[in-house]
Amino acid sequence: MVTNGFDGALTMLGMLTGFYTSGMSDIPVALSACMGAAIALFISGLSSAYLSEKAEREKELHDLEQALIADLKDSDYGHASRYLPLIVALVNGLSPFVLSLFILSPLFVARQGYELPLSPFLTAIATGLLCIFILGVFLGRISNTLWLWSGLKALFIAVVTVAVILLL
Repeated sequence: MVTNGFDGALTMLGMLTGFYTSGMSDIPVALSACMGAAIALFISGLSSAYLSEKAEREKELHDLEQALIADLKDSDYGHASRYLPLIVALVNGLSPFVLSLFILSPLFVARQGYELPLSPFLTAIATGLLCIFILGVFLGRISNTLWLWSGLKALFIAVVTVAVILLL
């Protein structure tokens, strides 16, 4: 979830920064391009995770069946080995897609005619930076390290990404 979510957030951050620095302010065009990328990230995460997890689970099931000299296809383990790739694929596909939608939410709001305190692109970029920081905080929590330090490391990566885009 975190890896693909991070990919989605950085992709949106990169696209939004590119749109902003180019002076492009056509929100429908930006939304179309960003949604195209978000859908591609969804399909990529979904299909790559499904194919790799399915292959790994089939191999594990086959190896276990060979070791036990038993057919496990109808066992709980056999059923789990068939359903787990679907669950992993959905998480890997939905995480960048949902994060992308959240990051793009200021553009959706602006397209509906609502005023934002900053430009829609700057607000979306700030939202992307916040999402990346939160992903870092989450990683810090699950690894039992200082959450703030982990969040700042993730944010640093995002800021470097924006800086490289600005320099190019």
